[in-house]
Amino acid sequence: MDVSVLAEAVELTTQRVPYVLATVVWRRGPSSGLQGSKAVVLADGTVRGWLGGACAEPSVVRHARECLETGEPALLFLGQPDDLDGRSQEGVRSIAMACESEGALEVYLEPHRPEPQVIVVGRSPAVDALAEMAISLGWGSTIVDDGGNPDEHTRPELVRTKLDLSGLCIDGATAVVVATQGHYDDLALEAALALGAGYVGLVASDRRAATVIDHLHSRGVAAAELDRVHAPAGLDLGAVANAEIAVAVMADLVARRARGELVAMGSGPAPLRIEAIDPVCGMTVLVDDAKYHTVHEGADYWFCAPGCLRTFSSDPQAFLAVG
Repeated sequence: MDVSVLAEAVELTTQRVPYVLATVVWRRGPSSGLQGSKAVVLADGTVRGWLGGACAEPSVVRHARECLETGEPALLFLGQPDDLDGRSQEGVRSIAMACESEGALEVYLEPHRPEPQVIVVGRSPAVDALAEMAISLGWGSTIVDDGGNPDEHTRPELVRTKLDLSGLCIDGATAVVVATQGHYDDLALEAALALGAGYVGLVASDRRAATVIDHLHSRGVAAAELDRVHAPAGLDLGAVANAEIAVAVMADLVARRARGELVAMGSGPAPLRIEAIDPVCGMTVLVDDAKYHTVHEGADYWFCAPGCLRTFSSDPQAFLAVG
């Protein structure tokens, strides 16, 4: 069991860092990947752990980054071209490895993207109701009540009693909702805007919301930042009770989540990495990681393994003619 990899996965989850947990679920020797081997793949393609050799890893990384983008798991079969028809089945991505090894692997890719969370600033029935509602939907939730008493809330274990959002893991999957009832709306909004939350909302009337925005603008907060504030926060349900404001806010957040918003950075389209095709075996090679490279007639070629480089160097035209 790769305890160190699992421990790192737990730490990444705690820190709200997107990653894919890759596990070898089947192997056929000779293969350097062992059944049960695990690795963590980050959004930038960094691999921590061990899955297999030079031919397998680039393909695993490529598909892992796709899984982070879609949020859907995948099962990969990596083997010799002759193996693919026999292993092909619904739900399995078959990848040819034309390297020197005759081994094969099945690797399960499990994406872990930060769950959405709601940070509510203030003290009112609406604050407690929104925090409770978020928890009931499986979202994370925290209340920030500057100077308040945690015991005054229905869930005092959720309450932080200082307006210091810097100690929280705030990302694109985080919604910060300010509901201080006019006590320190401006300070809370300014703090939220500085930390890159995916959503910043203000529970207030139209008139008070406009006053707060104008005040922040006069204090030098950029207009582009203030345009990110959703005020009044939530769907327009008309005149509702204080606690029912939470329904309007939560419904809006759920709708945004369903539209693909409230996603942590690294969970969306993967950062671009330059790829090349090994002209000998056809494998995809990540250029910035490739260790085998040659220049022929002024053009660059990258290879997955030394055997492919040797084969190409012995007769380049045999492979260039194919293209």
